[in-house]
Amino acid sequence: MKALVYVGPNKKAFEERPKPALLAPTDAIVKITRTTICGTDLHILKGDVPSCQPGRILGHEGVGIVDLAGPAVTAFKPGDRVLISCVSACGKCDFCRRLMYSHCTTGGWILGNTIDGTQADFVRIPHADMSLYAIPEGADEEALVLFSDILPTGHECGVLNGRVLPGATVAIVGAGPIGLAALLTAQFYSPAAIIMIDLDQGRLEDSRRFGATATVNSSDGSAVAAVMKLTGGLGVDTAIEAVGIPATFELCQQIVAAGGTLANIGVHGCKVDLHLELLWDRNISITTRLVDTVSTPMLLRTFHAKKLQPKELITHRFPFARILDAYDTFSNAAKTHALKVLIEA
Repeated sequence: MKALVYVGPNKKAFEERPKPALLAPTDAIVKITRTTICGTDLHILKGDVPSCQPGRILGHEGVGIVDLAGPAVTAFKPGDRVLISCVSACGKCDFCRRLMYSHCTTGGWILGNTIDGTQADFVRIPHADMSLYAIPEGADEEALVLFSDILPTGHECGVLNGRVLPGATVAIVGAGPIGLAALLTAQFYSPAAIIMIDLDQGRLEDSRRFGATATVNSSDGSAVAAVMKLTGGLGVDTAIEAVGIPATFELCQQIVAAGGTLANIGVHGCKVDLHLELLWDRNISITTRLVDTVSTPMLLRTFHAKKLQPKELITHRFPFARILDAYDTFSNAAKTHALKVLIEA
């Protein structure tokens, strides 16, 4: 089969690889029909994720068709169309019993990280009963790719961890796919204002279409002043960091209001400074999280009820044979205006 492989820092290759086999009775083999590229894949390629070693097939998002199911898989059979969760969960370990699927002792975020991922013709899915979702007849499978990762990540790591409440003021720093997913799902909770902050004016304009009440272009260094003006000098109740670089985490520290919450989503590949000399008396909370996908069933029900329509986040489509072009497009989003790139078999 063909697969996109991480070769080493700043190196990737489209290679021929053996088709995966069942390694445990709870495994399933899924034929990928659609996948995509995540910002985390770009972090891996930069060398920011040491758990992902050279030789790994990348990707942790996708939909497909069950090709083989292990003898202990009871919820799925060959031929079933399925959504793949970015997080694998056994459902039995101590972390899973606490709904911390991301820290499952035999799962968690392993696809495209510590085991081969979804940017291939076929992928092995451990703990298939807990790590796949059935796709209803006639469902829009393009849109469903977005439920593998970015929508539960934006919702759980940003909105839920950020304690977004009715009437609150929210700032989301980073208007990429994850930031926009947080924007879409924050609206479930009726905040009074959602301020999107980014360097890219095109993405800020997209944010307006997706429901932002205000936007701030941070390219001129005046983002803090702009947010303070919008909030009457108070700052925001929730500051969501959706980029993963020191400058954006610093910005969140500067704009969070007394009693507020700073929710980190971004994958940080280098150290950031925590300014306790300024924050020690501000009654703020700082939260971190890897997506657990516990909200995926709710998000899927909301989607099927047509209360959540994220498909416009898909801006480019490529056949699988052109996945290297898809990477070039996604990694140069400032020029290509890419949000999510769909890769189809």
